[in-house]
Amino acid sequence: MKVLVTGGAGFIGSHVVDRLLASGHEVLVVDNLSTGRRDFVNPGAKLHVADIRSTKLGEIVEAERPEAAIHMAAQAEVRRSVEDPALDAEVNIQGTLNLLLCCRRAGVSRVVYVSSGGAVYGDTDRLPTPEEHPARPASPYGIGKLIAEHYLACWGPLYGVGGIALRYANVYGPRQNPLGEAGVVAIFCHRILRREPLTINGDGEQTRDYVYVEDVAQATVLALERADARGAVNVGTGIEISVNALLARLEAVAGMRAAARHGPPKAGEQRRSALDPSAAKRCLGWTPRVTLDKGLGKTLDYFKQETQR
Repeated sequence: MKVLVTGGAGFIGSHVVDRLLASGHEVLVVDNLSTGRRDFVNPGAKLHVADIRSTKLGEIVEAERPEAAIHMAAQAEVRRSVEDPALDAEVNIQGTLNLLLCCRRAGVSRVVYVSSGGAVYGDTDRLPTPEEHPARPASPYGIGKLIAEHYLACWGPLYGVGGIALRYANVYGPRQNPLGEAGVVAIFCHRILRREPLTINGDGEQTRDYVYVEDVAQATVLALERADARGAVNVGTGIEISVNALLARLEAVAGMRAAARHGPPKAGEQRRSALDPSAAKRCLGWTPRVTLDKGLGKTLDYFKQETQR
């Protein structure tokens, strides 16, 4: 299958591209390289440098005629969405709509949309949270992701472009940016290995569901290949762990202590989050395979190699 991957030069996107190629698919990547890296793109894929908001996207889709698309390009920082909600909507809502319009015109048959479980659900009454739980986004980022899910859901009946939305939990692993505001595992690994101080936002008892990037890539390719899978599906482990506990696990795996301090909590972030992965097992045949300790070990090894360059 010929597959377009937006954001395919990014942390998660590049792993998805690797998995697609390993599964025998032909892959086109569209990325503006604002956060993605050219060297992350598998040489077996074809890279187009373009923004999902631009008219150039339509030219690429028209010329390449992919059969399916995996839409991963996004403004991905909750805090930035709080500071600049207009930019978040421009990228995550208008950019997604632009892609869907391009897909409709080019006859793309299937779209896999990458959403966010934590940001879409917000604080919930049930943990792990199933897909039928009411969505209560607490940030513009979560609102934008939910709106894009609704666009995708109506695109099938209206225009024949079938799709599925994957609500990722907190993804971590090699290639994650350790210098941004998001990606606590990468940030902690980077600072621990460099013996630099790190900051925990709030009291550190806020919880998240951490899922390893290679497991996520596998779920994404399965979602592409299971043409009958529809709606919104969680991609997580169902296990919540606090930031404080995560740091302790990292320290144990690394064999060294971190110089940590607590700062103020951040606006727009939920208190607790864990995603029920039962639907992914039923409709995709997917379950996470990499345990947290094993995944943290792989991630630390990656950042050790990066610090030695």
